[in-house]
Amino acid sequence: MKRIFALLAAGTIVSALCAFAAGGQERAPAKLSVTRLDCGTVAANDLNLFSDTDAYVGQSKRLVVGCYLIRHGDQIMLWDTGLPAAMKGKAIDPRLPMDATVTRTIVEQLADLGIRPEQVGRIGISHYHFDHIGQAQAFPAATLIIGAADWAALSATPPAPGINAAPLTHWVTGGGKVDPLAGDRDVFGDGRVRIIDMPGHTPGHHALIVKLKDRTLMLSGDLAHFTENYTANGVPSFNTNRADTLASLDRFKKLATNLKATVIIQHEPADVAKLPAFPKAAE
Repeated sequence: MKRIFALLAAGTIVSALCAFAAGGQERAPAKLSVTRLDCGTVAANDLNLFSDTDAYVGQSKRLVVGCYLIRHGDQIMLWDTGLPAAMKGKAIDPRLPMDATVTRTIVEQLADLGIRPEQVGRIGISHYHFDHIGQAQAFPAATLIIGAADWAALSATPPAPGINAAPLTHWVTGGGKVDPLAGDRDVFGDGRVRIIDMPGHTPGHHALIVKLKDRTLMLSGDLAHFTENYTANGVPSFNTNRADTLASLDRFKKLATNLKATVIIQHEPADVAKLPAFPKAAE
């Protein structure tokens, strides 16, 4: 038995030496950072739309629209692309149940960071709603990563009822590369950026986990839209599947607990401060 352990130990040492000789010192992990981009404001003038149990009758709330620049070494990914650029400078109509506006486009903000649209290699889309796909067409060279069930609804002829596929026409018509996700995905292959399956809000809804040096971030997509909704496991009236939503909330919260993660609800104004103010990045 001692001889077996000795041989195993010797083999391990030889393998390590060979790997060192072949590749030199072990490579340092790619630098990873997250920068929040301001992708608009939503006026939820009828907040009760976000509850199928009438939890917010007569209430209203201003919500933010967050997009996120993920840098992994020399690779660049956007998580969600916000409201349409055409909404820039639009006045919000308080008479509508919901309305929105944009202050600066993603391209304008990336220019402040010295990034050109063609440098963005991936666009990760949490789901197909207009405030998450609005500026995708500005990045035609990027691979579109989206839930397979959402992609099926977008690319159907015609698209599923209530879906505006226009911002993704470039990909729907075959002009760009599409990567439909079924389940979870380790984006860069090192376990630090994971797109996770969270159906219910839409059939192919996903969220994002980013493991930085000192903390783990969990970006919600639209699993919940604001803190009270998240805490109470609220289900918006326009979600596609109530049971899936509740199961996804349960999984998301357990992951957040086990990973000791910082949860960022993408539409929650109070969560903006959980990341450094633009142009700074969390690393």
